[in-house]
Amino acid sequence: MNKKLPALLLALCLLLSIPVQAAQDSTENFIRQRTYENQFSDLVPGSTFYDNAAALYEYGLSNGKSDGSFGLNDPMTVGQIVIFAGRIRSLYRLGDAEAGPAVWAEESGPAALGYLRYLQSEGVLGPELDRRLSEPATRAEVAHVLAGVLPEEALPSVNNELVTVGYSSRRYITDVTEYTPYYTDILTLYRRGVSAGSDAWGSFLPDSPITRGAAAAMLTRMVDPALRVRPQWDLSRLYSAQGTLLSDLVEPGTFYPSPASAGEMDSTIRHMLARGEHQLLLYYPGVTAPRAKEIMESALEAVKVYCEQSYNAVNCTYVIAGPVTLSFTAAGAGDRLEEYRAAAMEAAVAVHDQLWENGTITTDMTDREKALIYYDWICSHCVYDYQAGDDSLSHIAYNLFANGAAVCDGYTGAYNMLLKLEGIKCYALANDSHIWTVAVLDGETVHIDTTWGDSGSAVSYDYFAMTPEQSRRYHAW
Repeated sequence: MNKKLPALLLALCLLLSIPVQAAQDSTENFIRQRTYENQFSDLVPGSTFYDNAAALYEYGLSNGKSDGSFGLNDPMTVGQIVIFAGRIRSLYRLGDAEAGPAVWAEESGPAALGYLRYLQSEGVLGPELDRRLSEPATRAEVAHVLAGVLPEEALPSVNNELVTVGYSSRRYITDVTEYTPYYTDILTLYRRGVSAGSDAWGSFLPDSPITRGAAAAMLTRMVDPALRVRPQWDLSRLYSAQGTLLSDLVEPGTFYPSPASAGEMDSTIRHMLARGEHQLLLYYPGVTAPRAKEIMESALEAVKVYCEQSYNAVNCTYVIAGPVTLSFTAAGAGDRLEEYRAAAMEAAVAVHDQLWENGTITTDMTDREKALIYYDWICSHCVYDYQAGDDSLSHIAYNLFANGAAVCDGYTGAYNMLLKLEGIKCYALANDSHIWTVAVLDGETVHIDTTWGDSGSAVSYDYFAMTPEQSRRYHAW
């Protein structure tokens, strides 16, 4: 067919070729046309995704691979998911899975190109995947391809409220944010019953590749309402942080046996903290006393960034052959540090849950609004401990929660603990005499100083959500 014909004439030609029994723009076109009888060599009853791969065959959407298998565990390429999406769109619109893409087929070039051009002509996709057809598809890309294939009336949002509340509370689908590629498309799949995530928390794994079997599950849920899924989420967890550990508040890092830069030391410290550990065994051949001191100071500087963990001191032992052991603790805590850390976490969870339960914090609030509530809570429940010495417990979050007294690292540790329970990214920034919070609120990096906010007779908001430039007026770093 001449592809230079006007689009309207092309559409007319397509309509004339549609079988009489086919409906236009109708889910009635989704009919199991044939029966699966072991056509795929790798698909037998009991196989993972058996029902889904078999359904793709029965709906006429897949004949499998040239070797006679479906390829359950093979990676799905962008081109392959585009082909499936084009077939579903064409079947819905025209009653024939190949009629729409056939108009755009080319003798040369990848087979997926005709399907891509068809979807583009229908406004489902733009040019963003033109150069990705032969590449393995990420799960986010699959969501992007599928989200616009069928309209709302054909694929309704059956889980809209559940997904909206679960996602906005940051209790579920926590690996997807507004900065995740195609995040609105990902949420669309949850809302429409096409995905429920990969674990109990609804994780989507947006950057991970997807197998043909897992993709088949999404595809068949689009055409068969009986296969659609509803997340089995515990709604009571929408406000409760019960069960969260201090180690959960740290993004895991990579362990470097001999950290050679501040970045490598930070990553190694995060590796330790995320594992719930307090000791590092490093290796620096030929280490000397001055070098051991440098290593110890570098590690202490790194661990203070995560002051919600309550480590503010480090002991170092080493031998010249290379092993350097760093053991982290808190001044004045002695052998009760783990008790203090656990009590602080328990108290922070209780504060978090109470603010959610009584409606002070709600799902429709912004990060900034939530952070301000916790700022007020900290300033209203603590006084500055002017008597604190270097070995005082006021340097850790425990004393703020247990006794209502703290100095700057206690204030900041407790505040950061509460922010992180909300899923708000933050860390501690220090100079020679002070420490405060740096947080990302609704995509903006701001500085927050709860210590100075609580320095007068009333709470001061001059130190809440400062820009870096504003913060430099008060803090040197």
